[in-house]
Amino acid sequence: MITRKPLLSLTVVLLVLSSTFSLAEQHTIEMKNRGEDGNMVFEPGYLKVQPGDTIQFLATDPTHNSVSDTVPEDAESWSGAIDEEITVTLSKEGVYVYKCAPHLKMNMTGIIQVGEPTNYGEAQASVEKLTDVSATNEDRLRGYFRQVPIP
Repeated sequence: MITRKPLLSLTVVLLVLSSTFSLAEQHTIEMKNRGEDGNMVFEPGYLKVQPGDTIQFLATDPTHNSVSDTVPEDAESWSGAIDEEITVTLSKEGVYVYKCAPHLKMNMTGIIQVGEPTNYGEAQASVEKLTDVSATNEDRLRGYFRQVPIP
C-alpha cells in the first residue's frame, strides 16, 4: 500500500529536478560583416546569461570565428574554426571576453557575463589589451564592458 506522504515527497523531488534542468537557456550570437555596432561584429556584442546557459555562435557571414580570450578561473576556453558554428556551455560565473581572430584589428570582439563578474579585473585587462591592438572601432569593446557592473 502506498501512502500519500512518500508519494508527495517523490512528486516534490521530481518537480525540483525538472525545474533545475529546464532553467538553462540557449542564446545565439551572430558573427556578421555588418551589424548595429558597425562592421565586423558579434551581435549581440554584450550578453548576460546564467551559469549553465548555452551560447551558439552562428556563422551568419563568411570568414569569422569565435575564440575565447579570457575566461574565469577553471572555466573552459573555446576556439572555433573559420566559418564554423560553435556551441559552448558556460558553467562558471564571471566575464568571458572573446574575439574573431581574423578581424581582431577591427575590434571584432565581445563579452558574455555569466552570473556575477567574479574575474572583473582580469576581464578589464583583457579588454584593454585587445583594444590596444585594434586599428578601428577602438571604443567598441570598452562600450560592451561598461555594461558589466563593478563588483
